[in-house]
Amino acid sequence: MTDYALAVDLGGTKVEAALVDSAGGLLAGSRHRRPTGAASTSDELAAAVTEAVQDALAALPAGATLLGAGIGSAGPIAGTTGDVSPLNLAAWRDYPLGGLVAATLTSAGFPDRPVTLRMDGICIAVAEVWLGAAQGETNVMGMIVSTGVGGGLILGGRVVAGPTGNAGHIGHVAVAGFDDRCACGAIGCLEAVASGPRTVAWAREHGFAGETGEQLAAAAAAGDPVARQAVERSATAVGRAIASASALVDLDVVAIGGGFSHVSDDYIALVGAAVAGHSDFGFVTKTRVVASGLSGEGPLIGAAALVHRADLIG
Repeated sequence: MTDYALAVDLGGTKVEAALVDSAGGLLAGSRHRRPTGAASTSDELAAAVTEAVQDALAALPAGATLLGAGIGSAGPIAGTTGDVSPLNLAAWRDYPLGGLVAATLTSAGFPDRPVTLRMDGICIAVAEVWLGAAQGETNVMGMIVSTGVGGGLILGGRVVAGPTGNAGHIGHVAVAGFDDRCACGAIGCLEAVASGPRTVAWAREHGFAGETGEQLAAAAAAGDPVARQAVERSATAVGRAIASASALVDLDVVAIGGGFSHVSDDYIALVGAAVAGHSDFGFVTKTRVVASGLSGEGPLIGAAALVHRADLIG
C-alpha cells in the first residue's frame, strides 16, 4: 500500500491540509482548507488547523501508512521546536503548532508519528527542487508572494535554515528606494511594499477604488494606470530584493509562487527584468526568476517533502 505524509500549510488567510504520497501526488479528496486571518482568535486558529487536519486524515485509504506530518508555516518560527509566531496572525505568538498537530494525530488514532515544522519559504524551495521549476539546481531560493512575502534557501544542495529556522525570510529584507512601514516594526521591508494587501493599499492611496487583489488584477489587465503601476511597483521591489540576495549568496534560480504572483500575466517577467537590470555584476544578473512549477499545490508538496525528502532538510 501507499505511504502518505500529512501536509499542513499555514498562512495569513488560510490553512490547508492534505495527504501526499512519496511521489509528491496529493490524494484526491484529502485536501481541505479553513480560513485564518489577522482578526482570528487563538482558539479560532487552533480550530481551523484541527478541522483541516482531521478532514485530511479521514481520507487515508484502508491499509495505507501514515509516515508523519510536515508543516509549512508563515514566519517567524522558533527553530525546530514547532512553535510559531506568524506576523500576520497576531493571536499566535510562540504558539505550539507542532504540538497541536501531534495531538490531533494522536486523537485521530495516529500516535507517535513524527511532526516536522519549517518556515513555508523553505517548504516552497524544497518542493521546487524536488518536483518543480528548480529540479537539478543546487543554489535556489523559493519565494511566496501572497498575504505576506516569504522565502527559503537551498545552497549547495542543502537547506539553510539558520539557528532560529528563519534564514531566507526575504520578506523582511529592506528594499532600497522604499520607506513603507512594516508590521514587524522596520521600514522598507519587502513584505510591506510588495505583498498583495500592501500593494492594494498603496493603489487605494493613489486613487484605486477596488479592495482586493483580484480586483486589482482585473483593473490592471483592463488598463487602469494606477493598478498597473501598483503591480509594477510590487514586482520591482521583489526583483531588487532578489538581486540583493543573489549578491550575498550567489543564487542560480528563484522560483516564485503564491496567489499574488499571478496578479498579472507578466509579473514574473517584471521581477526578472528588475534583477537583470540591477547592476553590472554578472553573478547577480544571471539569476533566473521563474514561476513555481507546482501551481497552488507547491506549499503542500513542500510540507510533505519534510517527511518524504528529509535528505534535503538536514
